[in-house]
Amino acid sequence: MSDDVILQTVPLGLHWPTIDPFLFCAHHDDQYPSGNEQLGPDASLEGRNIGMDFEGIDGWRMYHGSVVPGFPQHPHRGFETITYVREGICDHSDSLGAIARFGEGDVQWLTAGAGIVHSEMMPLRNQSAPNPLELFQIWLNLPAADKMSNPYFTMLWSNQIPKVRHTNADGRTTEVVIIAGSFGETPPLSPPPNSWASKGAADVAVWHLHLDPGTSLQLPAAATAETVRTLYVFDGDGVQIGETHLECDTGSVLRSTDATTLHSSGGADCLVLQGRPIGEPIAQQGPFVMNDEAGLRQTFIDYQRTGFGGWPWPVDGPVHAADRQRFALHPDGRLEEPV
Repeated sequence: MSDDVILQTVPLGLHWPTIDPFLFCAHHDDQYPSGNEQLGPDASLEGRNIGMDFEGIDGWRMYHGSVVPGFPQHPHRGFETITYVREGICDHSDSLGAIARFGEGDVQWLTAGAGIVHSEMMPLRNQSAPNPLELFQIWLNLPAADKMSNPYFTMLWSNQIPKVRHTNADGRTTEVVIIAGSFGETPPLSPPPNSWASKGAADVAVWHLHLDPGTSLQLPAAATAETVRTLYVFDGDGVQIGETHLECDTGSVLRSTDATTLHSSGGADCLVLQGRPIGEPIAQQGPFVMNDEAGLRQTFIDYQRTGFGGWPWPVDGPVHAADRQRFALHPDGRLEEPV
């Protein structure tokens, strides 16, 4: 069975390989120390390549941040970012004047569309204990018809995201966190209106799977034969599909037309990305994703001319007050907080 289901396997690192309609997936897993008064690490930064710190010294990275870890202002056009913060906090600010703080299982789904500049910073709010952070950032492409749609973001708060849990007779549990795409009879929350995931035939799914030791979980068959399904085992003891054991830090392309049973003797966590390919040409340069070189050239002209609205904040990587709870203030002034 496994020989029929598992089409390809690859090892995983910080950045995971993806297949159309996905462009990119990064798994950030940083064991940050206690924080200081500036919400940065209360530790020496000596020996780090500040501004480009991706080496993981002592189990954590500053990324492009110099005081607070994270990604100061940078532009995007032509695709979407799905940021799932499993542990820790992320602070968002953007060129539309919107700000947000989310984490502890929340998701921010941002349609860059015609262009946006934003920052994503990871404040270390706890000054007396470590500040572990784990997040996934997934880039989902937009079809040509939607690449120039208005920028927009949707918050999927942890307590509202649908979850499918099953507990067996031994009290062991499996759970599916449904970020996108129905899982069986359980539908997801709505994606942004111009997302590829909003098209019914796109069959986009983003699921976080958790299996306790000694449990099994069945992935339903995809809606179309064209759907591409990729399984990433990122934590635990791995999973078994038929006779094949997929170890931790393994990605695999699975045949999606049939239901697939995963078993884990030691427990595992996995991410599933699936979707029907958009199937259009891709021209990408860094944070800009268009369909041809002419589109990229125009993007650079537009960005140099307009700054995608300009940067309204006094610093490149704003962080919110340490005691501020999770929230989102949208460009139209709408304040949103998890219930």
